[in-house]
Amino acid sequence: MFNETTNIVFSNKFNYSIGIILTLVILVLPNHFIQAQSTTDLQIKIQDRASDIQALEKEIQGYQKQIETLNDQATSLASTIKSLELNEKKLAADIKLTENKISAKNIQISTLTSQILSKEDNIGSDRRIIQKSLATMEQFDDRSIIEVFLSGDSLASVSNALDNMVLIQKGLLGQIAKLRTVKADLETNKKATVIAKTELVTLKNQLNSQRKVIASTAAEKNALLKETKQSESQFQKILTEKKALQEEFEREVLDYESKLRLGVDPSLLPRSAKGVLSWPLKSLFITQYFGNTPFATANPQLYQGKGHTGIDLRASIGTPVMAALSGTIVGVGNTDLAPKCYSYGKWIMLKHNDGLSTVYGHLSLINVVVGEKVSTGAVIGYSGYSGAVSPPGPRGAHLHFGVFASQGVEIKAIASSKNCRGVIIPIADFKAYLNPMSYL
Repeated sequence: MFNETTNIVFSNKFNYSIGIILTLVILVLPNHFIQAQSTTDLQIKIQDRASDIQALEKEIQGYQKQIETLNDQATSLASTIKSLELNEKKLAADIKLTENKISAKNIQISTLTSQILSKEDNIGSDRRIIQKSLATMEQFDDRSIIEVFLSGDSLASVSNALDNMVLIQKGLLGQIAKLRTVKADLETNKKATVIAKTELVTLKNQLNSQRKVIASTAAEKNALLKETKQSESQFQKILTEKKALQEEFEREVLDYESKLRLGVDPSLLPRSAKGVLSWPLKSLFITQYFGNTPFATANPQLYQGKGHTGIDLRASIGTPVMAALSGTIVGVGNTDLAPKCYSYGKWIMLKHNDGLSTVYGHLSLINVVVGEKVSTGAVIGYSGYSGAVSPPGPRGAHLHFGVFASQGVEIKAIASSKNCRGVIIPIADFKAYLNPMSYL
């Protein structure tokens, strides 16, 4: 016969164990409520930032429309200064937008971190409940059905004990399923945090670049006012001189390239197809195509009748310029470093692994160095109006995008150049100039 006292003790322990399990479940709930409150507060902050971002994007669009409207006016000192001022305002709004995005990204990371801590806490609580449930079940399994019946004071108490055991078993299965879900959510949150932190670094780099662009734009406005002495006639005289110098260098380049015999093997080039290259800008508006465009044929003094060597994409000052395909930076330069040299301005050349090379001209800022490897879509610079643009000055801001057969292009200086001696630019065999639209 079983000792009655022992049976009563077992029954009490069993009920006590169930009480502990229920207490553990109840204690977890307030913590979940606190975490939910914290997450709600962060969500409100995110929504506030989203509203600020939307307002700034609308403000930037307004400045962009004003800049485009101004570009239709005749070239004058007043319109050029006005364009620079509008671009400064737009760039300042761009900076505020990036700052708000950084703030929103920090809030997102805080939210994810809070959720990760909450889920880790939940996992710990779930494990304790599961361990206690298993211990109780193991204690129950060690006794026979007869012992269970003898351990109770009445049939009702025995029935309750059995019901409680079924309840524990069901709860255990539920806790295990919940634990698996929480673990999966935890991994998702951790991956999202890594992505968010990477995006945060990108935004901070963008902010740093935008501040450099706005500083250079302000400096260019001051330099223009000083150079022209705020005189319209002096401004027009400078434009005429720059155009003549540009034409002179174009003739020098044409003469040099006409003598190149680098050779281009078409079999080493990718087939013409859409999507071989990605667009270098997010917003697309082509202002001039490749080849004998109306502008090219109407201005033989600029293009020597050979046509436009790339495509021009409208881009206000400070627009991010992206790599059209992964590759290695093989050249960067700035023709403006020579006082009377007007060509690409600030430029980047990127060599790809498929036989193509791409060039990005008239930039306001270069973000890469020679030898650097970049991925498709990476921001390598920011658009501007450096070099020879039409119309001259900020109203002519755009991105010149060119595609070469890598085997037929070199980066070098034209030693015989009168005004651009020592300035390096991409120089190509005529056959190496390719139509970008064949690959975009």
